[in-house]
Amino acid sequence: MNDAHTPPPALGMRLAAMGLDAVTLLVLPAALLIVALFVYPFLYGLWLSFHPKDGSTFGNYVKFFSDPFLYGTIGKTLWLALPVTVLNLLLAIPIAFRVRRMRNQRILTTILVLPITLGTVLVAEGMLNYFGPQGWFNRAVMTLGLSSTPLKLVHNYTGVFISLVITGFPFTFLLVLSYLTGIDPVLEQAAATLGAKTAARFRHILLPLLVPGLGVTFCLGFVQAFSVFPSAVLLGAPAGPTRVISIAAYEAAFEHYDYSLASAIAMVMALVLLVIVVAALSVRNLFYRGPASGGKG
Repeated sequence: MNDAHTPPPALGMRLAAMGLDAVTLLVLPAALLIVALFVYPFLYGLWLSFHPKDGSTFGNYVKFFSDPFLYGTIGKTLWLALPVTVLNLLLAIPIAFRVRRMRNQRILTTILVLPITLGTVLVAEGMLNYFGPQGWFNRAVMTLGLSSTPLKLVHNYTGVFISLVITGFPFTFLLVLSYLTGIDPVLEQAAATLGAKTAARFRHILLPLLVPGLGVTFCLGFVQAFSVFPSAVLLGAPAGPTRVISIAAYEAAFEHYDYSLASAIAMVMALVLLVIVVAALSVRNLFYRGPASGGKG
């Protein structure tokens, strides 16, 4: 029989009963940092997007979708981001398959990921010097007689595309390699023992196990490419084919000082990203989602 004068449990015991022990509370500073740096700015930007200068609620969104110069930036950005993301995946998969079988894997991996350390601006400066009208590449092409005039590889769509491939491929390659090395080689060896050819092993074993990881890689690579800004300005035509949506947001905020419209453009940008990411993850879920190890289940 319980004593009526039994003191209440200590605060630590009550918090532990609710799942808030000392270890869990260690996450609190990181959670507060995320709220301060990401959640609050997003919510404030969402609120600001519904308070345009004209006083109407949806004025910014009406202005954006009624002006081809503004809403056209969505298509131009997708025309850059989607092909770049797909190409990086197509390049990363065979290279990752080859690298995982190499003994000196670290050396080649270091070389392939080197562009990450350079940064977007430095890559753009290097491309201007290399692919420019008087750059080394065009000089070599004209010296070899392959062309009588310099090839136009910068200040257009091609320049931005190449830049996004250079800066995005290492990231995609590292993710694909990590997913590929996580697949138990025993599965492939067992199929080979049963007589399955290389193509059959890839199609029926490795690809179904790899596709869920490729879906995540596609989403992360697409988000990175969709947010392109420095490359589009330095290597593209910001008033023409590479006027991406981030440039439209920048112009609204820092040239027209319309922060409300800039916030609305950022919200549209986030919505497009969300739609593509949800679609990619939905397709990913159609494939095998079980374990990739060869242990007993």
